[in-house]
Amino acid sequence: MASLSVSVKHALPSLLQYAQTPKNPISQNLTIVSRSSQSQFYGLKVLHSPSFSTPSSSRTSIVAKVNKGSAPPPFTLKDQDGKTVSLSKFKGKPVVVYFYPADETPGCTKQACAFRDSYEKFKKAGAQVVGISGDDIESHKAFAKKYRLPFTLLCDEGNKVRKEWGIPGDLFGTLPGRQTYVLDKNGVVQLIYNNQFQPEKHIDETLKLLQSL
Repeated sequence: MASLSVSVKHALPSLLQYAQTPKNPISQNLTIVSRSSQSQFYGLKVLHSPSFSTPSSSRTSIVAKVNKGSAPPPFTLKDQDGKTVSLSKFKGKPVVVYFYPADETPGCTKQACAFRDSYEKFKKAGAQVVGISGDDIESHKAFAKKYRLPFTLLCDEGNKVRKEWGIPGDLFGTLPGRQTYVLDKNGVVQLIYNNQFQPEKHIDETLKLLQSL
């Protein structure tokens, strides 16, 4: 009995220390990145890493929010060909602006290909399609070429526009949100649709709205 008491006495402090130390099992094997190289789940890439790192955007608070019936903040970004594109360029016609986590992730690829496959329907509705992520020009160019994407991809490096538009993250802010906007010909937001894990539904919802304008 004496030896048992001594063992418990010496073990108790370390057990208490373990119980009081916050544990995050996810942090031991996940990190969010913007380029494709490992196993992936939609916009999330699963890596075996001893530490948990997130993009700077997830550590920065959202500074604004775009609402239905309002005009979003303007932007000027580079497209996949290195050309400068401004939001004002699309005024006078409806435009679909969709923010996605990263090129080459499974969910983002499905979404981009679904926009591609329905592109003629968007053209028939008189609408332009614009995709935005934090990837660079080289990544966008390769992504567009590989999947024969007929629409514009814009480089929001540093996620400045994402923050200005107030797009919420997913998975406790570790995953950039997947959010789509439909702006009418006057540049006013008529639809905001957020669905991270059903990327193809963004196409259905935007077409439904465009056909009613």
